[in-house]
Formats: sequence, structure tokens, C-alpha cells
Amino acid sequence: MRSLLSRLDRYFAPPPAPGRVGWLSEWTYAHRGLHGNGVPENSLAAYAGAVERGMGIECDIQRSRDNAAMLVHDWELDRLTGVTGPTASYSADELAQIAFLDSEHKLAQLADLLALVDGKVPLLIEIKSRRRYDVEESCIAVRDSLKNYRGAHAVMSFDPRVSRWFRRNSPQTLHGLVIREDEKGMTQKAWQRHFALWLARPDFVAYHVMALPNPMTCGLRKAGMPILTWTADSAELLARAQIHADAPIAEGPGVP
Repeated sequence: MRSLLSRLDRYFAPPPAPGRVGWLSEWTYAHRGLHGNGVPENSLAAYAGAVERGMGIECDIQRSRDNAAMLVHDWELDRLTGVTGPTASYSADELAQIAFLDSEHKLAQLADLLALVDGKVPLLIEIKSRRRYDVEESCIAVRDSLKNYRGAHAVMSFDPRVSRWFRRNSPQTLHGLVIREDEKGMTQKAWQRHFALWLARPDFVAYHVMALPNPMTCGLRKAGMPILTWTADSAELLARAQIHADAPIAEGPGVP
């Protein structure tokens, strides 16, 4: 196992390019926007609140039936709205008519967020993926939405294919790998994390805060790669993030 990990590490050399990635470490990011107290996650109101607070924004992307980049976290709409069924079974126009639970705020597209932010704060755009999912279509939708956007932004995903796709097809776009080690993740074992890192060859990594510190993140930081971490949702986890990572993705009591 050690031999395999060392071979993978030799193939992967983190690019120390502070001029390209330096801004990532200068912000605290609002996880799914600044939500709570009646403001839904991933709503335009939550994003507007983050802009007003002077925070960067982390958002989630699901794909509509007609391949639009939608600002939705879940594969199913049930938890977030009064509508049932897969997010991908609705068109962008249909989703735009659906409101979040107990709210007048409606679902929106990535293009709506870009128009709202207009470069005022940086964006971390997480593309959702899972096994046997055609994530390339989501990558294309996000790339097309960002085509004329000039504000600071980066894409990221648990799926290393996303980072690899942007490296090959939109190299000017910063691309990151999201990693967790618990039972909910696909990178529970060390060889899986190293293989995902090798496959993605990311500009940065966003690591689960509960797994910090660890040898991988310490080594990557030493090599010059920014380490972001999520979700700092308490004062204690924010403190951990500030010590062991370069920028926190925070919500609730973890928002400084």
C-alpha cells in the first residue's frame, strides 16, 4: 500500500502558483450562502446576504432536465420544496417556478447568481455528481454559464472527473477536489484519496473539517496547494479550520 501511494504521489506534483490561486485563501465562504432564519440555503437571498456580509459564496449545482446549471444541493426536491421528484426531471423554467419550503424564494440558475454577485465576492461552485452519472454535461453547463463572467470563481467536486474535465477543457478555470473520510464519502480509504487526487490534479482541495489535520493536507499545504475546509458550523470548528486550513467554508455559529 505504501508503495502504491508513493507511486501516485510521484505522478502528482501540486503546482505552486500563488498568483493563480492566492485569492482562495483570503476569504471566508458562506456555505450554500448566508442562510437561516427564514432564508433558504442556495437561494438568491442567501447569496445576497453573503455579499452584504463581505463573504465569499459556496454554492451547489444540480442539472435540470434541459441541462441548465441550477442552484440546488439535493438530487430530490422533497427536502427543500413542497414538490417531490428528482431535480433533473424538471426543466429550468419549471424549477424557476418552484419555491423553497415556507418561503417566497424560488429556485434559480447559476446565471442568476453570477448576475447578482457581479464580481463583488468570489464564488466556489460545487458540481454534484454520483456513480454512473454523466457529470460532463454538468461541467459543460457550468462552463457555458461562466463564459463571460470576470469575477473570481472556482469549481470543485467530490468527483475527480470534474477537476480533470476543467483542466482539459477550461484550463483558465480554477478547479478543486472535495474530500471526506467518513462513511458518507467515496474516499474513505487512503488509496482512494490518493487516487482521486492523482486523477483530479486539482488547483486546490476542500477537505472535511472533521478529518483535519492529516498527513495529506499537511503535505499539500507544505507544497503550496491551498486547503479549504467545510463545514465550520461552530466556533470550535472555525478555530480548527483557521489553524489547519487556508480558508473556511462556514455556516451558522461558525460564521465569524
